[in-house]
Amino acid sequence: MKLDCKEYKMPDGIIMKLHQDIIIYMLLRLPVKFLLRFKCISKYCYTLIKSSTFINIHLNRATTSEDEYILFKRSFKEDVERYKGIFSFLSSNNGDDLNCIFPDLDVPNMTSLYSITQDKLIGPCHGLVAVMNVSSTILLNPATRKYRLLPSSPFGVPKGFYRNIENGGLGFDSVVNDYKVFRISEVYTEDSFGYPEEGERKVEVYELGIDVWRELDHVDQQLPKLFWMTSSMPYNGTYHWIITLCYEHRLILLCFDMSTEIFRYMKTPNTRYFSSGTRHSLVLLNDCLSFMCHPFPGPEIDPTKEFINIWMMKDYNIYESWINIYTIRILPIHEIPLAIWKYSLLFFQGKTGYLMSYNLNTDEVKELSLNGCKRSMRAIIYIESLAPIPEGSESSTQVHNF
Repeated sequence: MKLDCKEYKMPDGIIMKLHQDIIIYMLLRLPVKFLLRFKCISKYCYTLIKSSTFINIHLNRATTSEDEYILFKRSFKEDVERYKGIFSFLSSNNGDDLNCIFPDLDVPNMTSLYSITQDKLIGPCHGLVAVMNVSSTILLNPATRKYRLLPSSPFGVPKGFYRNIENGGLGFDSVVNDYKVFRISEVYTEDSFGYPEEGERKVEVYELGIDVWRELDHVDQQLPKLFWMTSSMPYNGTYHWIITLCYEHRLILLCFDMSTEIFRYMKTPNTRYFSSGTRHSLVLLNDCLSFMCHPFPGPEIDPTKEFINIWMMKDYNIYESWINIYTIRILPIHEIPLAIWKYSLLFFQGKTGYLMSYNLNTDEVKELSLNGCKRSMRAIIYIESLAPIPEGSESSTQVHNF
């Protein structure tokens, strides 16, 4: 229903009698979905909410774990070769019990089998989240229900060469005050028998604010090889991967600083290896970068003798600050852990496709009602923000509503 001018001017008249600091204090206490309703209620409040000043205050407001919810991405098969991705928003007011706080949203542009099982859910970065596969990146704000399919990289390869996208990510550059998406790839050729020969490493960076892709010209060609599903984590203005240095046979963290665009290494804690095979994953725990060592599922695992270790880096980039904070029993983790929430709940997708939780304090395992295709579930811990999605140029891709 279209509102008459008199209907929204009356609230504005009352509100504008209050000091602006009081208005801001009241607005900060409201969920984003209520703030956006001021578009139809109060022109004054809506203008204030859309201002960069209020957006920054809202972004930097004091929050607690009660303000967090967990954003799940999962997928279902719609047809023989078509899949549907869904965002689900869950919270908890009572221990381990989860409840839906918003209606599910369809994930745009991600419908192929490859995009479902091989995609990345990255963030949050000032309240923005990215869904990325080797060919596409979608940037979205789940709170404002806005998204944008980012433009593809314009860089090709010479005739007879091929490009293999190894990894990618999203981060925020605090120096230039802009979001960046990057892709790491190898440009290679094939020998006379059709086998790939070792090629040149390339790093492409897209700056959203100026809508430009560029190639870095200072990348060390000795950059270790990455794989698309390598465990990774954005943290503290830096993107991190767990990799193995083949020539040294040791595990390290490869780091990419979003401001300097320089790669560096960090040491990982000394961990054990499992007879069935060992996996290492990055998680966030107590707002600290953490490292999880867990086995491949297998009959040779003895749950009475084998344990999962979770290490926390209490002081970032200080090797001596790694501490083994949890030693827990073996869990039926089918792929990788999804997230640790509220300092105690470890989520993972079970073999049946259902979401499972493990309470780090009580040692209790639960199978929850959320499910999806195997290997399709992703999760991040999320706090709402009003951060806008940079729109780019007129000829570029545009921002849309869900």
